[in-house]
Amino acid sequence: MQHVVQGYRGLSFLVGLNADRLFAIGTIALSLCAAGWLNTLMHAQ
Repeated sequence: MQHVVQGYRGLSFLVGLNADRLFAIGTIALSLCAAGWLNTLMHAQ
């Protein structure tokens, strides 16, 4: 049982790391999209 608990703890740690990485990538992608959208608004004539 202890082995299962340690495995679950390790798995949740990896999921937490990957979730943080995905959040960072999503934030960068969202900021690039927002910059492109603002660029089209500023240069629309």
